[in-house]
Amino acid sequence: MSIAQLREINCASRLEHVRYAIRDLACIADEVANQGHKILPLNIGDPNVFDFVTPSHMIEAVYKAMRDGKNGYAPSSGIKPALDAIRGEAGRKGITTIQDIFITSGVSETVDICLAALLNPGDNLLTPCPDYPLYSAVLAKLDIGLNAYYLNEEDGWQPDLDDIRRKITPRTRGIVLINPNNPTGAVCTRAMLEQIAELARQHNLVIFADEIYDKLIIEDDPHIAMAEVAPDVPVITFGGLSKNYLAPGWRIGWGIASGEASVIKPYLDGVNKLLRARLCANHPEQYAIQAALDGPQDHLIEVKRKLRSRRDLTMQWCSDTPRVSCVAPRGAFYAYPRIDIPEGDDVFVTELIRQKHVMVVHGSGFGQRPGTKHFRIVFLPDEKTLGAAYSAIGEFMRERYR
Repeated sequence: MSIAQLREINCASRLEHVRYAIRDLACIADEVANQGHKILPLNIGDPNVFDFVTPSHMIEAVYKAMRDGKNGYAPSSGIKPALDAIRGEAGRKGITTIQDIFITSGVSETVDICLAALLNPGDNLLTPCPDYPLYSAVLAKLDIGLNAYYLNEEDGWQPDLDDIRRKITPRTRGIVLINPNNPTGAVCTRAMLEQIAELARQHNLVIFADEIYDKLIIEDDPHIAMAEVAPDVPVITFGGLSKNYLAPGWRIGWGIASGEASVIKPYLDGVNKLLRARLCANHPEQYAIQAALDGPQDHLIEVKRKLRSRRDLTMQWCSDTPRVSCVAPRGAFYAYPRIDIPEGDDVFVTELIRQKHVMVVHGSGFGQRPGTKHFRIVFLPDEKTLGAAYSAIGEFMRERYR
């Protein structure tokens, strides 16, 4: 009896371009930690790692759902109390032309499903540069090439409209807008939203409005929803419990589809086909949605107080440190300093971990204009921890770039 020779089994070639810079640094950090060093993590936007606690009434709602036997499958689009609560929240945001709402396993799954339902081979999607790397990872998985438009650092990281216009092609199907932005902390103006909406009208684009940080505007300015500005345009608004409600590990996100019904319906049929194919999002955790959106919002006062203080400390450090400049973030909990150094920002962050045991993310992992170098700071830790981290980064820069 002959025995076939087993050969190496390779992964799909399209995965060559899948990157996720935020977690790809973990192997270097593990190496340093295994040497006995404590890592100061300023790399992952998880509030629960620091002094932020999931509101107790949300935990009670999930616990009660589990006790009441809500542990089987849920409807593919989500449970009715949660969908009703999201609809109410959308109304408070000024979204009036709602055509569908669906609940997903975090906004990551919302993105995955919505892009897969829209894009054919050869199509492209406009994504911001810098951007949250989930989008480029999903596009790589779908074998769709990047079509990135720049955010303008000289204009507070607002989208560069001229660059967007240049990059729209006959195969462009949509545009991603992250607002408030990760990694820059920028917040779009109404005028900017209106101009992007007009481009979407002219070119028949779907707008993917990632608004997961919409309640974390540091200066208490109102957040303006894209779907409120453009009720006629096909918009999928992304939201969830991870950031505003301090429950990232529950993996509960959602999409709110709005626009003209006749225009968006065929696309939503495809979205719902994929929703059914993956069964459902976490069932008992969906009972936290109504508790979160319709319940007390008191935790946001303290959350924003902490973020304001920690943002200000971060900006003071950037101002005081040679070779560093930074546009002040207005939302979320990220800063994206620019650095004037003679080597790549990927080398900068790698050596910073190895030498000073501080973990940030290189700007090239999010994308940036050629010739510029940045790194992303997560300013969630308390002031003492941030102070120690910034002192170590400053010392590293003095020693390396004197």
